[in-house]
Amino acid sequence: MSASATASVSTHILDTSAGRPAEGVAVQLSVRSGRAASWQALGGSATDADGRCKDLPALPEGTTHVRLDFAVEPYFEKKFAHDAKSQADAQQDAPANRDSGAGVFFPEVAITFAVVPGEHYHVPLLLNPFGYSVYRGS
Repeated sequence: MSASATASVSTHILDTSAGRPAEGVAVQLSVRSGRAASWQALGGSATDADGRCKDLPALPEGTTHVRLDFAVEPYFEKKFAHDAKSQADAQQDAPANRDSGAGVFFPEVAITFAVVPGEHYHVPLLLNPFGYSVYRGS
């Protein structure tokens, strides 16, 4: 365990439907000190070209729970629009992307986890249009 009195958090997003990092996804970080405490928004960031948030706010001392809110709807809307245009350009008679008019199934993803002082928590999000998975990385 580190000598630090606070935990630290990092994240990244991989779009598994494309096999690439998800760039430009807004991520909001919130914390609380105890299960009964109210959530406090600390700030946020957006994923870079590697799908990483390198500038999430530091956690205050006493943090016991962290929530990462990923705003994935704008990312998928942009992706669907690009994919539909690419398909239409490639084959004029191709059927429209079946998801392009239906909206996004998961418009946001909220991940909540417990932390202890001195530990680092890397929480990757594996994302696709109809599902997601998270885990504690290294």
